[in-house]
Amino acid sequence: MTGSLPHVPPKEPAGPYLAELHPDANRREELISSLERFPAKLRSLVGNLSDGQLDTRYANWTVRQIVHHLADSHVNAYIRTRLALTEDEPTIKPYDESKWSQLADAATCPVEPSLRLLEALHVRWIALLRSLTERDFLRKYFHPQMNRVVSLNELLGLYAHHGAHHAAQIRWLYDQHHWR
Repeated sequence: MTGSLPHVPPKEPAGPYLAELHPDANRREELISSLERFPAKLRSLVGNLSDGQLDTRYANWTVRQIVHHLADSHVNAYIRTRLALTEDEPTIKPYDESKWSQLADAATCPVEPSLRLLEALHVRWIALLRSLTERDFLRKYFHPQMNRVVSLNELLGLYAHHGAHHAAQIRWLYDQHHWR
């Protein structure tokens, strides 16, 4: 048999997530700035891809599904932020990301609506995050799938990494398929 084996996508293309439970004010601003830049970064990665490229798989999801997942996930994170700020350790509602990615809107719709949603959402989310005090970032919600509380400090680092993780998946596809 000739030829090379297909390249297996890395599990953690942006590196492993390392929880930052107590970032200082400077680190928090770095994480907020990363979230602020993310929608433009994502648009620059996927905004000019063809339908064929958008339907290219990285492991179990296509690029299209990844973009829609990012919108779904960040909407949920924004709501979790607001719940943690307005309730005492609320229990959040988890969702099945895999099943959501199989729904028709995530599997077949153009990515433009999700890109616009992320752009608008991040304007509000960043404004909210920048208004928070040190004490606010200590507020928490309970995540039943994780069976523990999550602080807004941790959420901030988690979602900054989340965007970087999925952007790195798409960049990996660029390298593998020689996209420009």
